Amino acid sequence: MEQLSLFLVVLLALVIPIFMARFRVTNVPTAVAEIIVGIIMGSSGFNIISSTHDLTFLSNLGVILLMFLSGMEIDFDLLSRKNNPKGKSQAGKEVDPLKTAIVAFCGLAIMAVILAFILKWIGLFSEVMLATIIFMTVALGVVIATLKEKEILNRPIGQTILLTAVMGEVVPLMLLTIYASIHGGNAERLWLIILLFVAAIFLLHRFKQPYIWFSKVTKATTQLDIRLAFFLIFALVTVAERVGAENILGAFLAGMVMKLLEPSESTKDKLTSIGYGFFIPIFFIMTGVNLNLKSLFAHPSSLMLLPILVLFFFLAKMPVLGVYMTKFARRNAFAGGFLTATTITIVLPTLQVARKLHAISSTQSDTFILAAVIVCIVSPIIFNSSFKLLPEDRIKQRVIIMGANTFTMPVVHDLHDNWYSVAMFTDNEENYNTYKSKVQSLSLIKNLSQESLEKAGAFNGDIFVAANHSDEINLKLAKMAKDGEQMKRVIIRLQQPDMGTVRKLRADGIEVFNFTNVRSSLMRALIESPAVYQIMTDTKNILYSVVVRNPKYIGQELKDWDFNDPMTFMQIPMTGTSYNYGKWSNSSYDSLVRSAQNRDANNTSKRWQDLVNAAKIVNKDQAITPIYQQTTAYLQNRRIKGIIHNTAGTQWNYKYAFIKST
Repeated sequence: MEQLSLFLVVLLALVIPIFMARFRVTNVPTAVAEIIVGIIMGSSGFNIISSTHDLTFLSNLGVILLMFLSGMEIDFDLLSRKNNPKGKSQAGKEVDPLKTAIVAFCGLAIMAVILAFILKWIGLFSEVMLATIIFMTVALGVVIATLKEKEILNRPIGQTILLTAVMGEVVPLMLLTIYASIHGGNAERLWLIILLFVAAIFLLHRFKQPYIWFSKVTKATTQLDIRLAFFLIFALVTVAERVGAENILGAFLAGMVMKLLEPSESTKDKLTSIGYGFFIPIFFIMTGVNLNLKSLFAHPSSLMLLPILVLFFFLAKMPVLGVYMTKFARRNAFAGGFLTATTITIVLPTLQVARKLHAISSTQSDTFILAAVIVCIVSPIIFNSSFKLLPEDRIKQRVIIMGANTFTMPVVHDLHDNWYSVAMFTDNEENYNTYKSKVQSLSLIKNLSQESLEKAGAFNGDIFVAANHSDEINLKLAKMAKDGEQMKRVIIRLQQPDMGTVRKLRADGIEVFNFTNVRSSLMRALIESPAVYQIMTDTKNILYSVVVRNPKYIGQELKDWDFNDPMTFMQIPMTGTSYNYGKWSNSSYDSLVRSAQNRDANNTSKRWQDLVNAAKIVNKDQAITPIYQQTTAYLQNRRIKGIIHNTAGTQWNYKYAFIKST
């Protein structure tokens, strides 16, 4: 029976995400689905799976890895003003994400205390501090996944929700440690917890430099980065237990230390795969298996407690919603407030600790878990159905350009509208009158004092470009922008800089555009690599630096990505490919496609002929039977010229469009 239970749990861990992907169940977090399936298969349902020694051990490892990965999810850069600048929300109000999140969380904490006392007053739950901790928690992992899916993680509302969730994970864990020490009779040893933080700081300092070396010498059979991660986990978990703290706090601190060591994306992926690929699903499934709903429904007090807890989980986050309403569009503020109600990942370890301390009965614990599951099902659904991605949320970078002149005008017109929002400022009235009809976002300011610039919103952006004709003015503007610590990047245009000034600016984190260096670099490129020079000087074909953030594509070569070329479709009928559902196979076809991919790849005419010949074979054998072809008709006035029809991505590009006079 023990082996059967272990087998079924591992099988369910595999089947649940496959089932959710197949039937497109996207609104419910996978963790919640695993708990629900555990309830069905455990003592509350078919009673097929029972708790065994092996499953308990794996489940305990799962909760430790869950807390470790939660610690790794904290982005410490968010606490820096440089990486957490003020910005304009969709409602047009200035937002400081860190300050807004702190105010929101303080309101949450106060409401959690009030609700905990209400529970005690009505006689349903007497542990005020434990209830406060539970109501205060926010599931950081669920929040991050949801914000990433909406692509708003770097926008003001996304940063604010994320910072609120970070506090909703860190603060309750600290309070849980204090609660466990007091309730466990170890209050006099509470000061020893400082040793845990000292140990974490020591490990961070000790492995900061060696970790860089580890990354260089590690190989498939050693995996030094993963071994170090598990050493940190067990070292800090051991120290935590020795000083009377909870092991989950030690695991959480280990995750924070690992994050500060700046592991590579591949290391993060491997640790995430180990945790969420095996141990953590077992913890969630076993949480459901151990839930005894039959006992819960047999107690009238528990039945009365359940709807109240669900209501209180939402009420606890009402102050968050109220604060968000003052800063963001009402609809999105409402959605963000409900998203912070997700609590499952921290509530489960908290209740596990409470049961060990006998601070809560098994029935009460089951009621809290069931309430958290219900909230975690409802909250993401409300967020996804309510949140509306506004145009301001789609803008990737906000560029502030100081100076309207013949140098900056072409730059403004050539920056991609879908990726950049450009605002231009000048104090020269003559230049303003010359260029205002060509740049809608051009603003005239009285002078270049800091007060005038702040009032005009010249420091509300991501990239600040000082590009006046005067080096002295540009130096003054760049320094003001850098001192404000709101801009992620500051770029200065200098016509005749000395090396000392350039070195000082670069040391201060200011990027220098030097005409002399640019001219010599372009001449060298023209001599050594004419093609590179052509790419850099061609205004129609633009060279971009792209950062891949989607883990789906990490480690893949660019040639394996889909792109707008016949090869995207010609690869499909090749022998053995996963999308060749008809199992059609032709060696001549395979040979032609491979020639186009390799031998003739750099010869445009030969490559094209390879693809044409391959297409003839497909058509002759009727390897694919087309069912229909979609067509769309468009009407365009003959006077409208310069519209670009893109065959991939955004369909129409109106950047170069104009009306031809009759």
